[in-house]
Amino acid sequence: MPKIPKILLLAVSVVLVLTVFLGVNSNGVSAASDGQDGAYRQINVYTEVLRHIQTDYVTDPNITEVTNGALRGLAESLDADSSYLTPEEYKIYKADKGGKAQAGINVSKRYGYATVVSVVPASAADKAGLVDGDILESIESQDTRNISLPMIQRMLEGAPGSTLTVGVVGHSGKVEPDKITMTRSITAVPPVADYLPPVLDVQYQNASILYLKPEILDRDHVDQVAAKLKGMQKTGNKKILLDLRDTAAGDMAEGTRLANMLLKGGTIATLEGQKFPKQVFSADPSKAIQATAPVVVMVNRGTAGPAELVAAALLDNKRADVVGEKTFGEGAQQKTFELPDGAALILSVAKYESPSGKKLQDDGVTPSVLLASGADDATGVDEEAPAETATPAPVKKPDVPVVDQQLTKALDLLKGKAA
Repeated sequence: MPKIPKILLLAVSVVLVLTVFLGVNSNGVSAASDGQDGAYRQINVYTEVLRHIQTDYVTDPNITEVTNGALRGLAESLDADSSYLTPEEYKIYKADKGGKAQAGINVSKRYGYATVVSVVPASAADKAGLVDGDILESIESQDTRNISLPMIQRMLEGAPGSTLTVGVVGHSGKVEPDKITMTRSITAVPPVADYLPPVLDVQYQNASILYLKPEILDRDHVDQVAAKLKGMQKTGNKKILLDLRDTAAGDMAEGTRLANMLLKGGTIATLEGQKFPKQVFSADPSKAIQATAPVVVMVNRGTAGPAELVAAALLDNKRADVVGEKTFGEGAQQKTFELPDGAALILSVAKYESPSGKKLQDDGVTPSVLLASGADDATGVDEEAPAETATPAPVKKPDVPVVDQQLTKALDLLKGKAA
C-alpha cells in the first residue's frame, strides 16, 4: 500500500476511536460541541505527524506500532484504568477465564509504569520483599510503559510453579532496577483476622476492642465481618477497629454493603459519568449491624477501591476517625467498546464519589489523622551485595520488634472513646 493512503487509513482508525471516546456516532459528527470539534481538528495534526514520521524519520518505522502506541497513550492519558487493546491483545483478554497462579501483586499504573498497589500476604511477592509503591519497570524484560494495564495483569499470571521476573524501581534505593524472580503459586486469601499482636493484645485487653482486618472485600470476607460484628455482644467487645491497610481488591458493591453495616443513615457514595445516570448509594437502616459502636478505620497507600469507599463513607458521615496515609486512588466503572478491526477500547465511564463529593479515583482518601507507617524505615536490602546479583539480598530483620505506630495510634483513639 502506498505510504500516503496508509497514513489516511490510520487516521480513519483514530477517528473511529475518537468517535467512541467522544460519544458521538457517524450521523452526529456535524452536531458535535466545540470541544468535540476541536478534537476532530486534531486529526489533521495527527495525520501530518504520521506523514513526517513515515517520510522523514531516520529509518522506515513500523507504523502499526507507532499508531498502537499513540492509541494506548490516548486512553492512558485519561486515567490508569482506561486502556487500548490491539486485536491480538483483545483476543487474549477475552480468552482469560482467571483461576491461574499469581505472584501476589495488586497492580495499577502510575507515572506511565506498572505500580504495586498492595501485596498479598504470604505470596511470592511478599516473600520477595515487594511493598506498596514499588514500580515495576519491566515484566519479563518488557517495558511496562508500552503495555496496557489489562495485559500487565495477565502477564503477572501463569501456571503454578512457573517463574516471573520483574524489574523493580524503588525497592532498594538503587538507580538501576532490581531484577527479582518469583515463583507463581495459588495463594489462598486468609480469612478476616480478628487478633492483635500479643504485646498490644495484653496492653489493650480491657478496652473491649474488636479488631477486624479483611485482606479483600469480596462477598465471603464481608460476610465474615458481618458475623463478627453480630457476635460482639457475646465476645464483650464494644468498639471496632477496622484495618483496611493494603486492602486493594474486591467488589465496590461489597464495599457499600460493609459501610452500611456501620451506618444507620446518610450517603455512602455516588456513581456518575458524562452519560452514566447518577446513582446514589444510601445507607439502609435495616442493614446496619453496629451503627453506634465507636469505630476507627486504618488506611495506607495500599488501600484502594472498595476499601477506599468504606473509609470515605465512614469519614464523611463522621462515623469514624480514619488513621494512616493517603490512599491509592481507585474507584471507576469501565465499559469495553469493541472496534471494527478487532481491537478494543476500555474506558472509565463513571467514577465513585465520596459523600463530600471527592472522586476516589482522582483524590483518594485523606485520613483525619495522618500518620506514616513506622515499618517503612525498618526494612532494607543489603547494599553490599554485588551489583550483578540477580535477586536482591533478603530483607534485614530488625533486632527489635517494629512498632506499628498507626495501629498503636488507632487503639489509643478507641481506648479514649466512650462505648
